[in-house]
Amino acid sequence: MRRGDRLFEVIEILRRAKGPISAQSIGEELGVTKRTVYRDVAALIGQGVPINGEAGVGYVLEPGFHMPPLMLTPDEIEAVTLGVLWVRSRGEPELALAAEKLITKLESVAPDKYRTSFLQPAVSVTPVDQPDEVLGSAAIRLAIRRRKKITLKYSDNSGQRTSRVIWPIMLGYRDSSRIIAAWCELREGFRYFRTERIVEADVLEESIPRRMDLLRAEWRSATDAERARYEKGN
Repeated sequence: MRRGDRLFEVIEILRRAKGPISAQSIGEELGVTKRTVYRDVAALIGQGVPINGEAGVGYVLEPGFHMPPLMLTPDEIEAVTLGVLWVRSRGEPELALAAEKLITKLESVAPDKYRTSFLQPAVSVTPVDQPDEVLGSAAIRLAIRRRKKITLKYSDNSGQRTSRVIWPIMLGYRDSSRIIAAWCELREGFRYFRTERIVEADVLEESIPRRMDLLRAEWRSATDAERARYEKGN
């Protein structure tokens, strides 16, 4: 979590608390140490956030404190709302919940005159059926962030199954399917795997032996080269 995001979360935790809350409790919720919480609270106090308390006792956010209004235009609100609606209907439960939290946060800090844009949006998204997945998309995204290999059995178009070890790079979302872009150890090249065709899968503890930024750069170059060959052939 970026520090700016974490500072916002500290304020939200203090806002929800019914009484003094310790740095230990805040740290456990955010997954950081007490020392980090101490530094974050000191930084917020330095920025004028009215937090009372001290280390070892607990912290309290003074009543009446509000985050400054977030300056959003109607078009920006509708763009965010459209994205949230899309994620709600196409994303896995974890992303759908994150989208719900995002729209709630934006609504709480937006100017009053724009609140109805959240409650009665002018945009919508048609719902679709979720794909059946042996390995959930949340686990795949976590493997990408942690740079972990995935072992899987994959069924191709003809129903033939092969065992693979892949280095996941990106998880692509379509209306009714999700696709993993990855380096395949079996084929020694970049390949794409539809998540609903994965028969068995497990995230390994073995790390991808490449920097992710370099691996993605190679994948993009390979994708561009493949697209150029396709366009030239047509």
